[in-house]
Amino acid sequence: MSEVDARATVGQAAGRGQVAAWGLWDWGSSAFNAVILTFVFSVYLTDKVGDDLPGGISPSAWLGWALGLAGLVVAVTAPVSGQRFDATAKRKRSLAVLTALCIASMTLMFFVHDDHHYLWLGLVLLGLGSAFFELASVPYNAMLRQVSTPATVGRVSGFGWAMGYFGGIFLLLICYFGFIAGEGDTRGLLGIPTDDGLNIRLVAIVAAVWFAAFALPVLFTVPELPRTDADPGAANAGFFASYRILARDLRELWVTDRRTATFLIASAIFRDGLVGVFTFGAVLAVRVYDIADSDVLLFGIAANVVAALGAIVAGRFDDRGGPKLVIVVSLVSMIICGLALLVVSGPLMFWIFGLLLTVFVGPAQSAARSFLARLAPPGREGQFFGLYTTTGRAVSFLAPTLFGLFVWLFHSDRAGIIGIVLVLAIGLIALLPVRSPDPMEIAASPSDNEPR
Repeated sequence: MSEVDARATVGQAAGRGQVAAWGLWDWGSSAFNAVILTFVFSVYLTDKVGDDLPGGISPSAWLGWALGLAGLVVAVTAPVSGQRFDATAKRKRSLAVLTALCIASMTLMFFVHDDHHYLWLGLVLLGLGSAFFELASVPYNAMLRQVSTPATVGRVSGFGWAMGYFGGIFLLLICYFGFIAGEGDTRGLLGIPTDDGLNIRLVAIVAAVWFAAFALPVLFTVPELPRTDADPGAANAGFFASYRILARDLRELWVTDRRTATFLIASAIFRDGLVGVFTFGAVLAVRVYDIADSDVLLFGIAANVVAALGAIVAGRFDDRGGPKLVIVVSLVSMIICGLALLVVSGPLMFWIFGLLLTVFVGPAQSAARSFLARLAPPGREGQFFGLYTTTGRAVSFLAPTLFGLFVWLFHSDRAGIIGIVLVLAIGLIALLPVRSPDPMEIAASPSDNEPR
């Protein structure tokens, strides 16, 4: 197969229809994050399926270990996977296969009955689905460079994040009102029986169909990555040899462009803080600010809406002033709102400052993705987004650990906010020395650069 100049792949599919198709994958993939992993199936697994699990280990602990093992697999394999997707010109094929495996895992969750003997099947399927989903995000994020130009990468990234937020909200509402709401032996507007967890098992099928339907457009409209000359030797390397090539590339990157390495570290830290905002937001709402349990879902919907709108608006500023400015403004604003939440009380103040805080989550996430897309050498985006995933996994303990530490030290759930704010502040400090990429910059291969 002949190789092309990697720069020719930038913006090769930047038409509006292809951008929309790319964003629809984010819309569809929210089915796994929102419905399966966060709000519905994982709760069913721990509260219903594993409710009478014998032994001294809780189903929540088993869930944490299963997801932790999946995360370890992702952390170890993501960089070389992305490297091979690019080098072998199979980026889109890899996205299709990994998406299909995730959807298959979701579909098989229908067979996880409300009996503790099925807990292990549920844990395996959830762990596999999580690993496949995160690995699929590597070629998907790498496609950002194909469906955008240097002048539009910020707004396209913001569009994708917003589609994910809105898709998750829309599907959650469908599942809640159609299958979950109400009391008694049947639930939802469809009157689905709750016996043997049937209503939740059907939700898993709905989520799988949703993901499949909205994942198809990108596979039909965005062309496969052509084979490029960006990473010599990677296409023909075996599994273990791929790690040697990765080590070579990382040494080269450290010598020629430490900006990228520093950004990967800084972004991993502040992205963990962003995750912490949503992870612990519901807990704080109920336990500290007296938000009614029934209103938590409403706040979650509102938070996702403002985060999505923030990502869309910030994408414009990203393309004009660069992604670093968007990230810095977002993190500073979140730190201020977090400190305000330390001293205010009551539901109204939480609604005001909580929504002000979450409005900046979307812009920070979107701009971090566009920042790396601008830094990654053309043809090696998969490898760089694999490293992005791995570094994120490596520090994913920070926000939960510091949240718990400050709660323990001050004997107050409110003090946990200090831990999240501290993670955001550390990430901000680490980012400040990193030079922002020029909005129109197309990165060169590290071998083409002089050390800097």
